[in-house]
Amino acid sequence: MNLSKGFLLVLVALFAYLSLLLVLPFSQYILGAILIAYVLYPVQQRLETHVAAPIAAFGLVALAIAGFVVPLIGIVAAVASDARRLLEQVNTDSLQVADLERAIEEQTGQTVDLPSALADAAQSAGTVALERSTEWFSALTHVLIGLGLALFLLYYLLKDGGDLLAWLRDLTPLPDDAQDDFYQRLDEVMWAVLAGHVLIAIIQGTLAGLGLLATGVPNAAFWTFVMIILSLIPLIGSFLVWGPAVVYLFLIDQPLFAVGLFVYSVIIVGLSDDYLRPVLVDRYAELNPAVIILGVLGGVYAFGVMGLFYGPVVLGALIATLDVMNDHYDRLEETPGMS
Repeated sequence: MNLSKGFLLVLVALFAYLSLLLVLPFSQYILGAILIAYVLYPVQQRLETHVAAPIAAFGLVALAIAGFVVPLIGIVAAVASDARRLLEQVNTDSLQVADLERAIEEQTGQTVDLPSALADAAQSAGTVALERSTEWFSALTHVLIGLGLALFLLYYLLKDGGDLLAWLRDLTPLPDDAQDDFYQRLDEVMWAVLAGHVLIAIIQGTLAGLGLLATGVPNAAFWTFVMIILSLIPLIGSFLVWGPAVVYLFLIDQPLFAVGLFVYSVIIVGLSDDYLRPVLVDRYAELNPAVIILGVLGGVYAFGVMGLFYGPVVLGALIATLDVMNDHYDRLEETPGMS
């Protein structure tokens, strides 16, 4: 290696490190934008046959905003409505301050002044809130900047995605057929995770939520959202919600609803995975459940929330890379200029 090549490698390492420092604070938003762009890019390619690329990309960004904001507003509204109903159900007559003070004195032998204690607690809470307001404002600013960055990145990934892929192909020191094989297998892994992991979780969580709604379990909309998130984690799934819901129905003297929810959840929700996964996953790539479990759990620690999606993809990409290496490595060794 001569001095010029060494100098270039040092520059590449230096600027790669500095770029990593710039990217890390917004890594969750960047990973989210890449994921959404990957899902929407086939639609972008079809739209570009009818309209200009910037118009198509802008329309898809607007669609992505609507697909995220509208469900989020619905969830927040449902949770707020549930909270309001819970507050309305509180019987204020049972919360007499004098009765509480008397009960505390009888149990502990200590005389307490609840109004003064509550006032002191409120003052302390106000002080803490004032001290933390700067941190909250900083966190809110970070979220807004991150969302804005994600939207801009999504737009340019869609608009210039073809140029980016062509640049990556030119930069990769592999023959065209090896690159085609690698990108095809990586694409299969991505869609297997999205279809067999994310889509099935959405379907299972929604089916379980319909069971909660039909049996009158409170806060069904909120718990449906929770079950969708839990369904992303293999071996756990929506049972952590509908199981306690069955017990809750028994406790409130609704045994028929409890049995009905149990049977529905075991048969419809539980067996849906057995029927959906072969249909959705086998169309793309077969990923062992161990890969999904390790990818999800390890991905959360490595990438945060986005690790739920990227964890299995990373392990699947490793398997795809090993397969490509096994198929092409001997030929690459024999290819002049590639060793």
